[in-house]
Amino acid sequence: MTTDNLEKLFLEGNALMNSGDFDAAEQCFLAALKIDAQCGEVMANLAYLHEQRSNFIEAEKFYRQALRLLPQTIQIYLNYGVMLVKQKRFADAELIYQTALQIAPETPSTWSNYGVLLACTHRESEAEECYRKALSIDGTYRKARFNLSYILLRQGRYEEGFFCLESRDWQDLFTSYFDFPRWQGESLQGKSIVICFEGGYGDMIQFCRYASELKARGASKVSIICHPALTELLIRINDVDEVYSYELNVDKSGWDFWTPIISLPYFCGTHLNTIPASLPYLSADPDKVAALNTLFSNDKFKVGIVWQGNTLFENNEDRSVAQLETLRPILEVAGIQFVSLQKGAGEVQVREYTGTAPLAGGAVIQNFSDTAALIAHLDLVISVDTSVAHLAGALAKPCWVLLPQYRTDWRWLKYRLDSPWYPEVMRLFRQMPDEDWSAVAHRVALALEIWKAEQLLNLHK
Repeated sequence: MTTDNLEKLFLEGNALMNSGDFDAAEQCFLAALKIDAQCGEVMANLAYLHEQRSNFIEAEKFYRQALRLLPQTIQIYLNYGVMLVKQKRFADAELIYQTALQIAPETPSTWSNYGVLLACTHRESEAEECYRKALSIDGTYRKARFNLSYILLRQGRYEEGFFCLESRDWQDLFTSYFDFPRWQGESLQGKSIVICFEGGYGDMIQFCRYASELKARGASKVSIICHPALTELLIRINDVDEVYSYELNVDKSGWDFWTPIISLPYFCGTHLNTIPASLPYLSADPDKVAALNTLFSNDKFKVGIVWQGNTLFENNEDRSVAQLETLRPILEVAGIQFVSLQKGAGEVQVREYTGTAPLAGGAVIQNFSDTAALIAHLDLVISVDTSVAHLAGALAKPCWVLLPQYRTDWRWLKYRLDSPWYPEVMRLFRQMPDEDWSAVAHRVALALEIWKAEQLLNLHK
């Protein structure tokens, strides 16, 4: 077979891999290696393919072979380093990035990736230096500026942090759709504006508060385009005039401005001490609340619980508790009716739980309006870092959030045990270094005993 056949197999394998057909792509790459067993480019692609399958042993074998054949190819080092970080092999990843920088010290992507590694290991000042080094080499390198935003925001440096967050690439979805301009802080007096969905449910719930800020700036009409599961909830915001599901064909010319929802803190000039944090800014449908009265007929304190987030979220494995059983110390606190607000794969764990299982609230939840109605009946919500925590906070319901030690999201800031986004209602329980969720559960159980005693005292005053 000829070199032409090798190139054809290589390109076909790339196309198949990009389309998600890993099995067919692998066959192309293996056939290519039969033509040239020393083709480093093919080995690099096989490494990446195995990495996407989470077959890390095979991936590492091919990465090492590819680097032996192509020791000057920086992209292989970068891909290999990303995989090592994914496995939390931080020392190995650091060595790979340092080697890449020795070969090509003026490569912004290497500095940015190195910064991600350092941020993951809580070396944030060094990470910031790496991101700024990348930007000094290429001031247009959006990924480095975006990565820098998370460091700054986590530290409460909101002015520069939200500016850097504007470098995210997923905000461009509506740029070519609407026939009117994106809002960038201009006067809204007498103008209409549509807030466009972005990120996940939690992002929408956290930042929909800015609808009131836009009305305060003189907007004549504020609309929201959101996920279908949020429409019933968000239409109840006092300063929102219309809510549309993104599944509908929205008018391309019906407003004066549009804005991605996550851009609102930046263009509204939000600083740590100017967060619009008047609670509640969301409310439950009173008819739905009344319909659930029969579920909550006893006089026990009622505590909602959520232990898993969206499985598609990149850090879900770390932020979620794999098994409800891990939270048994909490669920064994006497005198409390626990209510599962869990949706998705975790729901089955309620049925399988041995002992007094939480009430399976997930059975009555079809959307976030239903969840809000359940929360209205509760005295407290205990949740991992997921959308329900934001919903409880937005409803001004006391909420305890269990936060992972690894890659804690920026919005919870560093070290704080409260949240300026949800003042007086939110309490944060952070994993300590080398602490597992079981240890956190024991701490929360103790806090819950104290909370229960305080509630009983208040009842008898």
